[in-house]
Amino acid sequence: MRALLQCASHAQVTINDGTTGTFDGMIAGDPARSIDRGLVIFLGVGQDDGEAEAEKLWRKISKLRIFADDAGKTNLSLSAIGGSVLIVSQFTLYADCKRGNRPSFTAAGDPALARTLYRRFVELAQADVETVAVGEFGADMSVSLVNEGPFTVWLDTDAL
Repeated sequence: MRALLQCASHAQVTINDGTTGTFDGMIAGDPARSIDRGLVIFLGVGQDDGEAEAEKLWRKISKLRIFADDAGKTNLSLSAIGGSVLIVSQFTLYADCKRGNRPSFTAAGDPALARTLYRRFVELAQADVETVAVGEFGADMSVSLVNEGPFTVWLDTDAL
């Protein structure tokens, strides 16, 4: 699995034409679509990924000390700042641009697998974080955020 993390002071996702979806019924009612201070997590699933990768990736993200303390040093984790997360599925993190000018996405996981692992990743986040906002798997989305720092981190479970 791959994740692109951005520390944000605010972020939101709009689904399709501005309507809000229901995240396949997993989240009761209308799911959160915006956060204040925390992380925006763009999440990609590869062909060989499973629950172990989802758990490994979430454990790493939840413990990363990437938020500034009072001295301005990146020394605080998501839980230390009481932060929120916005999780957006993004198969394009598996783009292969080695040949030609049109990316190939053959390394991305099958949509059924990716949907299952996206849901699992959201569940893991919900167990640790009070506010978890989500995109909608497979939908056209517009994401806006204010990147704090700016601070952006790329994680790949193959390298963890």
